Amino acid sequence: MTSPTSSLRSLALSDRYRSDQEDVVANFYVPAFSVATAYSRAVGYFTSTSLALFARGIEAFAERGGTMRLVASPHLNEDDIIDIERGYDVRAVIERATLRELDVEQRETVLDGLGLLGRLIAEGRLDIKLAFVEQEGRIGIYHEKIGVFRDAVGDMVGFTGSSNETYGGLMANFESVEVYRGWVAGDGARALRLEADFQALWSNQTPHLSVERFPDVARNRLIELGANRPQASLPGRDNALTPPPIVTTGRAQLTIPERLTVRPYQREAIESWLTHRGRGILKMATGTGKTKTAMIAATQLANVLRQREEPLIVLVLAPLQHLVDQWLTEVESFGVRPVAVYESSQKWLPIVEDQLNEARMGQRSVVAIVATNSSFAGDKFQSVLSRISQPLLIIADEAHNLGSSTYRSALPPNATYRLALSATPERWFDDEGTDALIDYFGPVVFELGLGAAIELGALCRYLYVPLLVELNDDETNLYVDLTSQIAKRLSAGDSLEDADPDSPMGFLLRQRAGVLGHAEGKLAQLRSDVRVRADSWFQLVYCAEGRRPTEPGDPPGANQLQDVMNLVGNQLQLSAHSYVSETPRAERKVLLRRFGTGDDLRVLVAMRCLDEGVDIPDARVGYLLASSSNPRQFIQRRGRLLRRADGKEQAEILDYLAVPQAGTPINFDVERALLKRELERANEFGKLSKNYEMTLEVLRPLKERYQLMDM
Repeated sequence: MTSPTSSLRSLALSDRYRSDQEDVVANFYVPAFSVATAYSRAVGYFTSTSLALFARGIEAFAERGGTMRLVASPHLNEDDIIDIERGYDVRAVIERATLRELDVEQRETVLDGLGLLGRLIAEGRLDIKLAFVEQEGRIGIYHEKIGVFRDAVGDMVGFTGSSNETYGGLMANFESVEVYRGWVAGDGARALRLEADFQALWSNQTPHLSVERFPDVARNRLIELGANRPQASLPGRDNALTPPPIVTTGRAQLTIPERLTVRPYQREAIESWLTHRGRGILKMATGTGKTKTAMIAATQLANVLRQREEPLIVLVLAPLQHLVDQWLTEVESFGVRPVAVYESSQKWLPIVEDQLNEARMGQRSVVAIVATNSSFAGDKFQSVLSRISQPLLIIADEAHNLGSSTYRSALPPNATYRLALSATPERWFDDEGTDALIDYFGPVVFELGLGAAIELGALCRYLYVPLLVELNDDETNLYVDLTSQIAKRLSAGDSLEDADPDSPMGFLLRQRAGVLGHAEGKLAQLRSDVRVRADSWFQLVYCAEGRRPTEPGDPPGANQLQDVMNLVGNQLQLSAHSYVSETPRAERKVLLRRFGTGDDLRVLVAMRCLDEGVDIPDARVGYLLASSSNPRQFIQRRGRLLRRADGKEQAEILDYLAVPQAGTPINFDVERALLKRELERANEFGKLSKNYEMTLEVLRPLKERYQLMDM
């Protein structure tokens, strides 16, 4: 019989144990096991390793004839859950899952621990049951953590807290346990309540929980193992049960790459975001490392959650597939292999479901998913997203794209942490969409403009060369006619500032921009400029979209991209290649790699590409044959050219501005209003350049003509 000096009451137990102050295992579990005669424990989940660790803690307890009851959650994968929900025999599915876990190849120390459990089961001193949530036809994970010790004189200790009987729960993580001593006033009722909760659980009388006996086949497997394993003493708190080095992607953790230097402004941005409880917008100039900043923030967050034994689900959203590909590479450099969500759901859906289930079971600390905006908004992914109950971080790249009515309605309300990235988060002529982004992600918590980024050395300095090109006679006639029609629309009450792209005014403005963008004189000027730089590598040409506008009834005009490719590749005999939206992703990677070598592909000619997110830091010369009046486009294009690279001291931007011939009879007020928007872009480019005086000198005659000297 247990003496009073070897009872629970004789122990100097605290009411709380916390990893920052003491060893939870050595100061609580081991003393309690040394005097208790009965132990009831409900934990979140079990694996073979966790069962072995459980055995290590109860060896001396078992030698004195102690009895144990253990309730744990079976390690169900997505197939198991689906089978149960479809009505398959529950016990058969649980048996399959349990055997799958026991059949995993184990080290000798784990097998020794499982062997002890088998012997205890054979002697009738250990019983195990498995619990899972079953509610409204859906299966969930049982994740409660309670325990009760009893001794021979009837005293009891109940406890609850963050620890699991797992390697992470008992040995590696930061843990805390609340302890209720039955003989202490105020504690006794709580301890009894925990015991009653466990008894209801053991008797399968807890609403919405299903509790099943440990499968006979698995029980026999353990008993057989116990009979065959030597009865050696199990190791204590040393490295014998420490898991081997992690090599599987499923157990990988986010870590900052060793060769990555975190810049002071990136650290400031992350600290500001964390201060705002993990929500906010980083408004950082293109090329300043928003992607890496976001991944560093995600790593910091994952570290905090891992201390609490909580997983982190990271969902990165990007507008285009090639940006998803870039993010996949970036995330993997931080130690976790992400799942790409685009194209057929048959490729990504099973993987996403399996990894999320592993996170729910505590088998995966980080799940990383990178999705295109369109796949993210699709029904299949939205269904997956709605079922995530673990901490979820949304990282929105080029976040302004999510302000559309379609995408913003798909943003998940269950995302605890939200991080938006954009050099230009404000949506052009869409205050409602901008407000919706701020409402969801939070305010701008950090801003790094282009000028500051250049001063900090995050971006390189640049020369800006505006070039005025006059329209020819045919272009001038068409331009004057379009301007006249625009003036009539303005007189009828239409506005330049908020014209719907699909409205008559929107059509006229696009046609006018097409005339300017496709001005024939730009090709002659481009020939001269490229010939001067024929020996330079890393050159980009941005072409006007579509074809040159023509008078009604005339055949379609020329395609500027084709004209430029003919000029650069055939006439000037420079190695060049087009880069357009139709270029396959695999070919794009090859082109960018060839371009970056500096000895193969001299010029890339783009149309509707090489704007958002494409990483081409080696680019040094940019020819802007056309740019929309949307500030986002020219900001993105400038950012492509200002990224730093080895041997790159500065960039050069040549901006081709088409203007009507001097003396052209045209509506002065309308032309002045339209021209003002284009000069604002040129002024924005010029004011941060190394040669701003040149910009002012070139634009002065035009400003004087249209009375815009105050710009």
